Amino acid sequence: MITPFTLDVPQADLDDLADRLARTRWPEELPDAGFDYGFPLSEVRALADHWQHSYDWRRHEAELNALPQFTTEVDGQRVHFVHVRSAKADALPLVLVHGWPGSVLEFLDVVEPLSRDFHLVIPSIPGFGLSGPTTERGWDLHRVARAFTELMDRLGYERYGAQGGDWGAGIAQAMAVAAPGHVVAVHVNYLPTPPVEGVELSDDDERRLDRIKALMRNRPGYQVLQGTRPQTISYALTDSPVGQLAWIAEKFTEWTDPDSEIDVDRVLTNVMLYWLTGTAGSSARLTRESGINARSCPAPLGVAVFAHDIVLPVRPLAELSHRVEHWSEFPRGGHFAALEAPDLLAEDVRVFFTGRS
Repeated sequence: MITPFTLDVPQADLDDLADRLARTRWPEELPDAGFDYGFPLSEVRALADHWQHSYDWRRHEAELNALPQFTTEVDGQRVHFVHVRSAKADALPLVLVHGWPGSVLEFLDVVEPLSRDFHLVIPSIPGFGLSGPTTERGWDLHRVARAFTELMDRLGYERYGAQGGDWGAGIAQAMAVAAPGHVVAVHVNYLPTPPVEGVELSDDDERRLDRIKALMRNRPGYQVLQGTRPQTISYALTDSPVGQLAWIAEKFTEWTDPDSEIDVDRVLTNVMLYWLTGTAGSSARLTRESGINARSCPAPLGVAVFAHDIVLPVRPLAELSHRVEHWSEFPRGGHFAALEAPDLLAEDVRVFFTGRS
């Protein structure tokens, strides 16, 4: 059963948040620490002050509710999704999958341009925000992918494309593995390419590979915690709104193009979806459950490379295990492409999927 959904947060939850923000217990910080030890105190204070005194949840709640939202139960788990049908009856359906620490909010600015040519299904990952929390083990990216292919079948879509970045990129590719006769192609804006011996690379590709190797040698702290102790970190993030704010907002600072101008309210609304649903822990479990789980994508693959992403893929390595049919390089934008450069991403997606059915 598919049920229409309207987001309506109880006022008591908003009052509780306001009270917690007013009683924040702030840590000390070394003089001139900058980012050397983590997200700077001054930046978190400024964000928290805006959250407490200027941010209007009801306005952003209404923005979400302006989109057609639904829920359904798949594999014992509630799945929330946005479903926007194109005016073109024969348009190709397209699944847009977010990552961590994102949400369906990532795609708000691409809904209008993409819905001109595609029926859009934008699900919340099980365990994240309005699809959470999960209540049992085993929700790795492949189980998520199977749930999303079941969702598309339930909506009556026989053949469709999939697009994503971060976890969304892995889930989109896993959907092609789970339903190879239904996923016509996959487009990603994040594609780590592990080193492979004996492949001749250009100097630029070698530099990209060096960044990938450095990331593999020094696994980021958040990833270690979420990949090994998601329950432990969840206590702090679920109890402290400023803790949840810092955990998420840091990534929207570190992983973006320095010239990107993501609306601070969009970041705070994204934080709110984790805070109000208490899904810090269940979203972190995806890292623990999935681990490092690379698999080749059997569908035609399109890749959009944004210059300021965490790492940049190496095409000759990608082509060893993927059917790469489209490759674009963009001089601006970072890890959150749909937020940072929605114009570039939407057009690249449109070009790649046009003519596929």
